[in-house]
Amino acid sequence: MAITQDWIEKLPEAARDYIAERRLDEVECIVSDIAGVARGKAMPASKFTRQDSFFLPNSIFLQTITGEWAENPVGDFTEPDMVLVPDLTTATAAPWTADWTLQIIHDAQDQQGNPVPYAPRNVLRRVLALYEARGWRPVISPEMEFFLVARNTDPNQPIIPPMGRTGRRAAAKQAYSMSAVDEYGKVIDDIYDFAEAQGFEIDGILQEGGAGQIEINLNHGDPVRLADEVFYFKRLIREAALRHDCFATFMAKPIEGEPGSAMHIHHSVIDIATGRNIFSDAEGGETPAFLHFIAGMQRHLPAVIALLAPYVNSYRRYVPDFAAPINLEWGRDNRTTGIRVPISGPEARRVENRLAGMDCNPYLGIAASLACGYLGLKEALDPRPQCLGDAYLGIDELPTNLGDALDTMAASAPVRDVMGPEFCAVYESVKRNEYKEFLQVISPWEREHLLLNV
Repeated sequence: MAITQDWIEKLPEAARDYIAERRLDEVECIVSDIAGVARGKAMPASKFTRQDSFFLPNSIFLQTITGEWAENPVGDFTEPDMVLVPDLTTATAAPWTADWTLQIIHDAQDQQGNPVPYAPRNVLRRVLALYEARGWRPVISPEMEFFLVARNTDPNQPIIPPMGRTGRRAAAKQAYSMSAVDEYGKVIDDIYDFAEAQGFEIDGILQEGGAGQIEINLNHGDPVRLADEVFYFKRLIREAALRHDCFATFMAKPIEGEPGSAMHIHHSVIDIATGRNIFSDAEGGETPAFLHFIAGMQRHLPAVIALLAPYVNSYRRYVPDFAAPINLEWGRDNRTTGIRVPISGPEARRVENRLAGMDCNPYLGIAASLACGYLGLKEALDPRPQCLGDAYLGIDELPTNLGDALDTMAASAPVRDVMGPEFCAVYESVKRNEYKEFLQVISPWEREHLLLNV
C-alpha cells in the first residue's frame, strides 16, 4: 500500500493538531502481539510517506512473554514476512518522546492480502463479522484497573506501593478517596495530558481498593476502537508513571494481600437495521436476547478464561474476599457475581463481564467476551436464575490455573470455531510454552516451607 503525500489530511483531528505547524520527525508502525505488547518498527516520517510496503515476520505472534519462541502449529519455520497495512484512523501522538512522533496501528496481512488469522486485532474483527452477519453491532465499554508501584529492579524483591507526596507509601482500603488519588496527582495529571494529546476521552478516574490502585473508565463505543485505546493507554500510563519515579503495572495480582486488577467489560448489542438495543423491547423490558447473551457467558466463559486470565499470576486474582468474582452467577447490580447487570435505562441495558483481568490482551479479551455472548444468542440459551444473594458463597466454576484453562479452551469446539482454529492453536502453543517455563521456577514459598520440612 503506497502512502500518498496527502496522508496527513486523513489523520484524526487530535493527531493533526499535535503536529500542526511542527515538523513530524518519526512514525512508529506497530501491531499488537499475543501478549498485547507493541511490536513494529520506527522510521523517519519522510520515509513513511515514500514506503510502498511494511513488513514484519509472522513469528512475532509466536514469541512468549519471556522472549522465547513457541513452536508454530499452523505453518513451517521459514518465518515469512507479513504485510503491514497502516490504519490511519488510529494515528495518535507519542507525547512523551523527545521529538514529534506519531504512532499508527497496522493490520497484519499475508502476502496474498488475507488477514493473518492469529493477529489479535484480526481475531476481534472475526468475531465482530459474525455479529454483523446476523444484523448486529456490539457496543462495549472497558474499565481499566492498574497499580502504581515503587520502582522494582530486582524481581526477587516484593512489589511495594509507591511513595506519595506526603512522604508515606500509598495506603490500602481507600476506595473512592480523593485524598488517596491526590497522593500521586502528578502522575494523574500526566495521564490526562497524554490522553488529551492522543485524542482519548476519559470518562473518569478513581481510587480503587488496593494500595496505589487506580481505575480509569472509558466511554462506550466500537469494540475495535476501544481495544485500540486500551492498547495505547497501557503504554501511555506506563510512560506517565516513569516520569515520576514509579512503575505502572497491569499485572492481575502484583502485591500479596491486595486486590487484583480487572478489565471489566460492559456489552450491549445494537440491531443495525433499527439502531435499537436488542436487550430491550419496545416497552423497555428485557428481551429473550438479553437472557440468551447472559446464558452464553455462563456456558462458554470457562472455555475462554485462558484469554481473560492469560498468565500464571492471573489466577491469584480469583480468590475469595478480594473483590474478584470467582463464579458464573449473574445478578442485577450485584458485584459478587461474575456477570453483572448494572442499573440503567432501557437504551443502555448492558451486561458486565467481571472476570477479565487487566493483564489480558484487550483485543483478545474483548473478542473472547463477545464470543461467549454471540454463542448464547446463536444457541438461544437460557441462563440459570439470577443470584439474589452473596455469590461468593457458591461453588467455584472457573479453571484454577493456566494449564486447566488451556485444556478447557482446547476442548470447546464452539469457542474454537468462533475465535478461529488457527488462532487458538497458536495461542495454546505460546501459553503452554510459558506455563512450562513457569513450572521450572522454584519459588521462595517452596524454599521456605519444603527445604527442611519434607
